[in-house]
Amino acid sequence: MVMRDLRYFGDPVLKTVCDPVTTFDKRIASLVTDLMDGVKPAGRAGLAAPQIGVGLRVFSYDVGGLSGYVINPEIVSLSEETHEIGEGCLSVPELWFPVVRAKHAVVRGVDLRNEPVEVEGTEVLAQCLQHEIDHLDGKLYLQRLTPERKKRALGEARGKDWFWNR
Repeated sequence: MVMRDLRYFGDPVLKTVCDPVTTFDKRIASLVTDLMDGVKPAGRAGLAAPQIGVGLRVFSYDVGGLSGYVINPEIVSLSEETHEIGEGCLSVPELWFPVVRAKHAVVRGVDLRNEPVEVEGTEVLAQCLQHEIDHLDGKLYLQRLTPERKKRALGEARGKDWFWNR
C-alpha cells in the first residue's frame, strides 16, 4: 500500500470544483483504491480526490465500522436538525474547530460499475459526507466557521510548517 501525498490548505486544487467522472476505467479503479487505502489509518474518517491532487468527484469514508466510496456524489437530503460538532481536516492538520452540520445526510452517486449507490448517515457519518462533498465543491471546512473562528483558524494555519505559501 503506497499512500499518496496529501495536499494542504493553500493548494489551488482544494479550491477547485471537481469534474464528474465520465469514464469508468482502470485509472478510476486505481484512484478508488488509493482513496480507500488513504482513509484506513486511525483518526481518518474520509478522503476526497482533491486532497491527493485529483480534480474528480470521488471520495472514500470509514466511520464507525462503515467504509466505502462514492463516485459523482450529490447530497440528496440534509436534516433540518443541526448541531455544532468539532471538525478537522487532513488538508488542515492539527486544527479543530466547531462547525454547524446537519445531523443526518443522504448522498447518492455511483460505484465503479456506474451502478447507483446511496450512503445515509447520522452524527459523525453525516458530518463526513458533508465534509467530503464540500471538498469536491472546492470548499474547506474553514469556510463554514463563524467569522471569529475563521480568523483564528487562518492565523493558526499560517504559523504551521505545512501551510502552502505561494
